[in-house]
Amino acid sequence: MDYLFPPAPQPSIPVVGETQVFPVHRIFCVGRNYVAHAQEMGGEVDREAPWYFTKSAHAVCHSGTTIPYPPGTTNLHYEVELAVALGAAVFEGDLSTAQNAIYGYGCALDMTRRDRQQDGKDHRRPWDLGKDIENGAVLTPLTRAGDVGDLSGRRIQLLVNGALKQDAVLDDMVWSVPEIISHLSRYYHLQAGDLILTGTPAGVGPVVAGDHLTAQIDGLSALSLTLSSA
Repeated sequence: MDYLFPPAPQPSIPVVGETQVFPVHRIFCVGRNYVAHAQEMGGEVDREAPWYFTKSAHAVCHSGTTIPYPPGTTNLHYEVELAVALGAAVFEGDLSTAQNAIYGYGCALDMTRRDRQQDGKDHRRPWDLGKDIENGAVLTPLTRAGDVGDLSGRRIQLLVNGALKQDAVLDDMVWSVPEIISHLSRYYHLQAGDLILTGTPAGVGPVVAGDHLTAQIDGLSALSLTLSSA
């Protein structure tokens, strides 16, 4: 193929215990999947069905990175989430098919320009400027699903400069991982390489240049991120 200019590198994530990496195809994000977070944002959970927004695969940022404070915002927020990586295609899949399509899990941050997201809400416009931002999908190495097992009872936490900000269990999710995959597959031909960020618990808030974030989901690789003070 004779490109006009070199194409961007394929975004990818390391896998625990593997030399091969996981190529990221698309990133789907579930909105308001924890009741307490929906309430703190002034909204309610839609119990009829989950709903979604997307991030570009080129928003992927590896855990352990130092990133600049993004332009166009004065209110950057963290949101810790369980990331689900698909290793097989799913279209109109039932819960069993959805479960079997999971390759692995990771801990993720959905970094958000909250002021730009609020602009979208206020004017009934898309959330892209708020959500689909450079370095806005921070991801740990994936752990294979078979090495993780049942997600029940697993704690999800985030700290800023050592202070605990978010603390919940994955059981608090309104929609389970198989339910999300099955529902999303009604609208997309999901493929190996797709990632789903499954929503954040309560406790989101702002960070500033120089802050250091750490996050953990029981049984998965720990996450860290630093906002450059330069």
